[in-house]
Amino acid sequence: MTIDLNLVPVFLAVAEEGNFRAAADRLGVTRSAVSQGIRRLEDICGIALVSRTTRSVRLTEAGNRLHETLSQPMAEVRSAFENVAGDARPSGLLRIAVTSIAEQFLSGPLIASFAETHPGITIDVTVTDDVFDIVAAGFDAGVRLGEVIEQDMVAVPLTKEEREVVVATPRYFELRGTPRHPRELVRHRCVGWRPSPSAAPYRWEFEEDGIPFDVAVEPQITTNDLHLMVRTALAGGGITFALEETFRPYIVRGELITALDDYLPPFPGFFLYFPNRRNMAPKLRALIDHVRAYRPTPS
Repeated sequence: MTIDLNLVPVFLAVAEEGNFRAAADRLGVTRSAVSQGIRRLEDICGIALVSRTTRSVRLTEAGNRLHETLSQPMAEVRSAFENVAGDARPSGLLRIAVTSIAEQFLSGPLIASFAETHPGITIDVTVTDDVFDIVAAGFDAGVRLGEVIEQDMVAVPLTKEEREVVVATPRYFELRGTPRHPRELVRHRCVGWRPSPSAAPYRWEFEEDGIPFDVAVEPQITTNDLHLMVRTALAGGGITFALEETFRPYIVRGELITALDDYLPPFPGFFLYFPNRRNMAPKLRALIDHVRAYRPTPS
């Protein structure tokens, strides 16, 4: 089997963009050239790599296996070429996958200051709560809570410890009473969060005498939009549950008050994570250094 290595970037672009037009734009070629390149690669391999419909492009099982095999070596190759520049300014496209609850990262100042310091880097932030392999998906790094990061990743602390809180308006607690134990939440109207339409509502987790447990609150209102959840709670829609950082401005102003604080100890916060590569791209190194300098000092 003779492989045309020029077809590898074409395949990876299609796999990562999920669209022939977007892949063509990324490569600076025509859509027809991308389609023909994929067809040639499939002829060489003797198997379909891409499933095409009028609306979407998806990898077949064989295509997914090929993508998983090729993505890491190609990332190493790109990093090696970027490092050839030596002390040149970091540049290029930096793709980051960030969970929607990472308020410290998404609030703006960190990204704005990084862009100002490194004008040669183009930053693409995808906000997603899906759990996936960032390397296989073509991302340089991700931001998530430390407890859900894969063990083979390198993680750099982004925030101090975090804590989840139970909140509602003072008026809600006045009318319906303040729960004294998490299990009393089942008698309250609750506003829950889920990461995606197909996922179950996020569990409300607590700790008592060092033993963790969760409560099935069965929210009357559930959403995958964190901001809608906050606005609903502010409107008196019920009790809700999320990271304290999410509610801090409203707690400070007295618009929301907390309950059950004794059952909610702190835990490790958010981390910037990335694969352990021998040749790290200067653009990723620049982001890591910026995060380390930006991170709040422990109080």
